[in-house]
Order: sequence, then C-alpha cells, then structure tokens
Amino acid sequence: MSHFYHGAVGSTKSAENQMLKADIAAQPSWRFWGPYVSERQWGTVREDYSTGGDAWNYLSHDQARSQAYRWGEDGLAGICDEEQRLCFALALWNGKDSILKERLFGLTNTEGNHGEDVKEYYYYLDATPYHSYLRMLYKYPQDGYPYALLVQENRRRGLQDNEYELIDTGVLDGNRYWDVFVEYFKAASDDILAQISICNRGPEPATLHVLPQLWFRNTWSWAEPSEKPSLVAQSDGSIVAQHASLGTYYLYAEPKHELLFCENETNVERLYGVKANGYFKDAFHEYLVHGDHGAVNSLKRGTKAGVHYVLEAAGGETVRIRLRLSAPRQSQPFADFADVAQACVREADAYYGKLQQDQPNQDARLVQRQAFAGMIWSKQFYCYDVRTWLNGDPRQPEPPTARRHGRNSEWMHFNACNIFSIPDKWEYPWFAAWDLAFHALTMALIDADFAKQQLLQLGEPWYMHPNGQMPAYEWNLGDANPPLQAWAAWRVFEIDRKRRRQTDPDEPGDVDFLKRILERQLLTFTWWVNRKDAGGRNLFQGGFLGLDNIGVFDRSDPLPTGGCISQADGTSWMAMFALNLLKISLELAEHDHVYEDLAIKFFEHFLYIAQAMTNIGSQGIGLWDEEDGFYYSVLNLPDGQMVPLKIRSMVGLTPLFAVETLDSTLLPKLPMFAQRMEWFLNTRPDLAGLVSHWNVPGAGERRLLSLLRGHRMKAVLRRMLDPEEFLADYGVRSVSRYHKARPYSYWVDGRELKVDYEPSESRSRLFGGNSNWRGPIWFPVNFLIIESLQKFHHYYGDGFKIECPTGSNRYLTIDQVAEELTNRLARIFLKNPAGQRQVYALYPKLQQDPQFRDYVNFYEYYDGDTGRGVGASNQTGWTGLIAKLLQPRAGYSVRSG
Repeated sequence: MSHFYHGAVGSTKSAENQMLKADIAAQPSWRFWGPYVSERQWGTVREDYSTGGDAWNYLSHDQARSQAYRWGEDGLAGICDEEQRLCFALALWNGKDSILKERLFGLTNTEGNHGEDVKEYYYYLDATPYHSYLRMLYKYPQDGYPYALLVQENRRRGLQDNEYELIDTGVLDGNRYWDVFVEYFKAASDDILAQISICNRGPEPATLHVLPQLWFRNTWSWAEPSEKPSLVAQSDGSIVAQHASLGTYYLYAEPKHELLFCENETNVERLYGVKANGYFKDAFHEYLVHGDHGAVNSLKRGTKAGVHYVLEAAGGETVRIRLRLSAPRQSQPFADFADVAQACVREADAYYGKLQQDQPNQDARLVQRQAFAGMIWSKQFYCYDVRTWLNGDPRQPEPPTARRHGRNSEWMHFNACNIFSIPDKWEYPWFAAWDLAFHALTMALIDADFAKQQLLQLGEPWYMHPNGQMPAYEWNLGDANPPLQAWAAWRVFEIDRKRRRQTDPDEPGDVDFLKRILERQLLTFTWWVNRKDAGGRNLFQGGFLGLDNIGVFDRSDPLPTGGCISQADGTSWMAMFALNLLKISLELAEHDHVYEDLAIKFFEHFLYIAQAMTNIGSQGIGLWDEEDGFYYSVLNLPDGQMVPLKIRSMVGLTPLFAVETLDSTLLPKLPMFAQRMEWFLNTRPDLAGLVSHWNVPGAGERRLLSLLRGHRMKAVLRRMLDPEEFLADYGVRSVSRYHKARPYSYWVDGRELKVDYEPSESRSRLFGGNSNWRGPIWFPVNFLIIESLQKFHHYYGDGFKIECPTGSNRYLTIDQVAEELTNRLARIFLKNPAGQRQVYALYPKLQQDPQFRDYVNFYEYYDGDTGRGVGASNQTGWTGLIAKLLQPRAGYSVRSG
C-alpha cells in the first residue's frame, strides 16, 4: 500500500486530492476506515423492541454500557471500517465518576425541558474528505460528572425556562477539566495512527485513566451460524484482531499500559436478573469504577479490548498516548509515527489552503474548516433491517406481536447497511431525507463522489418504497419530507461540473449521475402526485414537511376539524420539484432528445400547480392573499368551507423557492421542447399568464419560471425584509415577529390553538418539543432563500431593486439582498469587533475563554432575536451550509460583526 505522505507536500495538487483520484482503483478504498461510529446508539428506534415504541426508555444511557447493541455501535471519537466490523474509540475515567465515560451523556426527550439534548462539550476541529487526518476535542471534567443534577434540574425547569447545561453546574469552574484531543493519521487505507493528547487545564496536578478500546460489533448473538471474531494479546504488548471477512489487524500501543479483555455481550444479570457467567460488555466499568478484577478475562482474549493508561499531569501540562491500528504487521510501529503525523497535517493544510485560497478572512477560514470537519465527522454506519427488526432474531426472545402492525411495519423491504451523512451523531443519529439533500450540497465542495452516492442511495430498491416514496427517517419512515433530492442533485452536478471544467473546459459533467437521479425521482414525483394531492387539484398536503410545530395543528396527525390543509409549503415544494426535474430533463435533452418529452411534462405540471395556488377548485380562493401580500395555507373543512390560516411563517415564503431561469441559447438546441412550449402558450394562455414573465426575455436574454410575479415577489420580500417581521440581525426568522403581539389563534371544540412568536426553544410539546419553527433562524430555508434570490437576480439583473431593510430607504439589487442575508448568517459564527461569537451569546465563558472561543459548535437552529445557538449542538449537517456560504462568490465579501 502506497504511503501518500511520502509525496511532495505543498505542491499544487495536494496529497488529499491525489487520494481522491486514486480512491476508485484503491483496494481497499481510502474511505474504508472513517469516523463512522455513532455517538448514541441507545434510545434509537432500531434498538427499540418495546411493545409501544418507547425507544427512549427501552434502552437508556445507564443500560447502554451493559447491553450489546443489535444494529450498530457508539463511542467517543470513534472510527471503524465501512461495515463496522471492527471499532476503535476512547474511554475515560477521572477517578470520581460513577460511570466509565465510554459514550456521551444527554437527556432523553422526556427528561429535558425542551426535549432530548446532549450535555457535553465536544468539537470537530479538522478532517480531510478521505479521513487521512481527523481531529476532535472532548472536554472532560476533573470532578464527578453531574449526571443526576443535570437530570433533576432540567426536569424541574419548565418550558419557559432555558435549558440547564453542563457549564451551569459549575463543574468547569476554575478550568478544572481535561482537554482531550484525539487525532487520527492514515499511513495507508488500512494503517491508522492514533494520538491522544490530554491537557490538564486546571491549576493543580490531576490523574486521569485513559482507555482506548478496540472491539467487534456483535454480529454473532442473533442467528446461527455465525463465526465469532477474536481479539488476543500478544507477547509484545500488541493485540491481534481476527475477523472472517475483515481479515487480521494489529493494535500497537506505546508502553506503560495494561491490556483488558471482555466480550461485547450483554450483562444479562445486571439488566434482567438472569444468572450468567462471563466477561461482559461493561467489564471495564466494573474493573475501574468498582475495582472488580474478576470482571475482565485474565486470559487476555475476547471481542472487546482496552489499553489502560493511568496518566498524571501537572496544571497546564499535556501528556500524549500513541497507538497504531494496522492490517500490515509492523516491526517498529512507532518509528515513522512523527513523520506520518506531520505529513498528514501538512497535507490537510495544503488541501484547505487551496480550497480557501480566495477567502482572505482568517476567521472565516477557521469557521469553514471546522464546518467541513463537522460534516466529515458526521458520517455514520447505519444498519436497520425492518423485517428482521419486526420479526425478531432466532437466538433472541420473540418481540411483542403488536410491533408487527406498528412503527415502520409498511416498510418491510427497508434494509439499510451503509454509510450515511447524519444530521447529528448524538441527537439525530440516523439519516433524514431532506437533511441529506443539504448535506450533499456542502459535501460536493470537498467530495462530489460521496455527495452523489448519498443522493443515489435513498433511491435504491432496498430504501425507496415500491410505491416510489422516499424514506424519511427511522422514527417514521413513511413521513413526508420536502422533496429536495432533485434540487440537491442538480446543484451537486453543477458544483462538480464547475470543478471538472477547471481542467477540461468542454467537460459535460456527470450526465450518467443525472440520468440515474431522474429515474428515481420520477417515481417519487409520481408518488407525491398520487398520494399527497387529496382532491386531485394540484394542491398538496404532505404533513409536517420537516417544519415540526410551524402550524396551528400538528400537520402529521389527522386534523381535529376533519378535512385537510392545502399547504402553501407542500404545494410550493412540488412546484419547485417540477422545476428541478425540468432543469435536469433539459440538461439531459442536450445529450439525448428523448428527454424533451419529460421536460415538457414538468413544464406543464409546474403551470398546473401555479394555477391551483391561485384558484382552489375554481372557487376564487387561492393560497395568495392580495390584501396581506403573502401566501397562506388553506384549511378545507368537511362542509366545504375554506379557511385561510393567516400565519405569517416560513410556509408563506416557500413559494420563493420555485424559480428557475432558462438561457435563450437553450431553446434552439431543443426544437421539440420549444415547439410544444409554444403550443402550450397558444392553447392555454390562462396558465401562461399566471407565471412571472415566463415568455418575456429578461436581463441577458434569459427566461424566468417562477410562482411569483414582480408585484408578488416585491410584496413577499417587503415582509421578509422587515425587521419587525422576518428579518433578524442574523438571518430570516421562521415565523414573523408580528405574531409576538398578535398571536394567531383557531378555536376547535372550545379549545384555543395558538401560534405566536417564540424566537428560541419551543414553549410547547407539540411534535416532541425539541425543535422549534415558530421564530428561530434555520439554515436550510435561509440557504434556499439566498439561492432563490440569486436566481431572480440572474433574470432581473441590477435594474430591479428592493428596499432592504424595509423602511430603511436603502435600495439594493436582489443579488445584494442575497449577499446581505449571507453576511447576517455568517455573523452568527464570525467574531464581532469585540472578538466574540454570537452563537455563544448566552455564555460569556464560551465567547471569551481562549480554550473555548475558537472552537465552534454548529447548532440545529438559532435564536430569532439574539442569534445564539439552540437545539442540537453539533448538527453540522445542514448548518454545515455555512461552509458553502463562506466560500467566496463573485461580488460577495464576508463581513463579520
């Protein structure tokens, strides 16, 4: 296996880029090992075998150390092979904790006053696309971890209170904690070096037990026959790992350690009161915390092993541990360690140096690089076979029969066993369909092949439902997410083609990828038309559509009023979907005229949706409200009444997303499409007149397809850019601030249902209560707003200006408005003139302390007033879009503060 670190460092083509090119032919792939270990396997649907689907309580954090997982593994700073056969991760014990720290701790959905929430501080600091270099930081208190206090205080607090965080407990006061930096360096695709640097941030000397662990995922306890792998200590202090399909690996560790062994099997006596002999999964906890030396296997063999170090460090001192996990046997495993490590860091710097060469803002470079790191660290092995999960395993107790008719029972074909880009490996440790679309776009900047693979993956027959529906996420595979895969595929295609054309100006792009995407998305589009248009009127429902509690009703449940909602967002998503498929079809038609037929189909379908939004069922009621200058969903009651739900929310801004421009040079190349379009114009002028200037050339001889006329676009933007409504200092709010003083209410059976402006955490338990779309700033929809504005500017040019902010008497082009929004979002993360990051607005220590202030968390969403981070603290997933926004664009400049 070649060692890439031997190449010339700092050359124009970095070693990481060479790996990207070499990976296709490499065996095994450079992606073979990666940060694929989840940070929470407990409390997930796939590990839940309860009767009623109570996943959070079926397998708890406390039980996790003793229960062998069925479908995957979790760990701290973990890596594994791409099929998660062999895992490596870190465990820590400060001598005072009641639990060996093998996994991150957090509150369940019912324990947290705003739902589930991890209560740890950890940061993904660096990573290269093929994991040649990985670096993360975990902060571990030197005093006993306040597990009970965190649970009790958060339970005591109400919905109106802020969450009680680890920093609030005082356990980090006086800097009495350890900074634990974990780094991985690849000498080859199957030769990984690990360095653990532990810094005592406190003023006094302290002792820390460090326990790097190597273990096999348990695949042998569920069915027969199954060969059991093994870990065995060697006379030289190393460990040999043997697996039937993975082969042989060796773990080498620097001296002054002891080796501990047990089995990755359930401690049935602790959990179920069943007497059993053996060395169980929780043996290292028992050995260290309780001093039970009989818990580990004295023969030094098993399926789980630990390398136990006892480290002492003076205040401010850093100590290091070095290990090497390698398939090739190493006679001197640490002889070249320093050279490999230094080269990997240099190569990472060279890779990002080239990527960021046009970004002069050093702080923007830091934030962007950590955002990319979070995206890469958030890859996860995901395994979930619904049929086996529902029916149970031959060697395990039969699950309750009621489960066969419960959650996900209509998805018996679903069989996942792949690497996914995950929203957040603790809070959301599973794929989510619409999140994945945004992940792919950001990943395309650094690894287009992985981005394309992710988008194609959910369309495989073992994922996609036979009826064409895309799986949403494991809590309900049948939920409807916004259909954004086609949009993401087109954007990934464009980003990849632009990169390819840097070396070949005539490069057509990955046309085969577009063909494969189109085949899959045709099935999904048909499913939406057949299943989510209740009245056959081109007005779509869809349910919650990823916006959780944004409406007055829980849109995933049957309405308490009966009837259905014609959703402005659901219908707009479908209009956008039609335009995305039109764009893909037109691109393919330039290579094969057969696709012109599909292009005209999507063109016509877009116009039908536009008509439906204007006049529901020919009754003169549309989703557009001329008086308010805004789009609203409409409640269709069983008695035929139609009630506009006048909530000024992101729902009414989604029509902006349905926009595309067509270059005038395109039509002469596609005569069939041009002829059919002309026929449609002549025979259906009622439809043609609904859409903004689609037949009128614009700036640069382009044509515009959009739901919004110039008048409507100005009206919507006027509200969106009003600081008293949607425009915040740090982006666009999900619900207008107008509703702070004027809540929207709807009465059902003597009960008032209400939507008001809630800028941070949710103040209700609707849809679980852990996410809030009633005022905060969310990156995915803000990103779509920015891209839509750029498309509008592409058509209108600099001659079309809008007041921004509303009431300021300051007029900007549409592109300048997009730039303004980009900079407002960037100000969440970039240092202001006082050197502080607004994301940490609630905690001065995180803003000012040099050991915190330059480590960036990418939260799920952001306070609509202050910009502070809210929700999942490491959802780099779609918040990783900040990396794309920070990538320099012609005419844009990043402004902080």
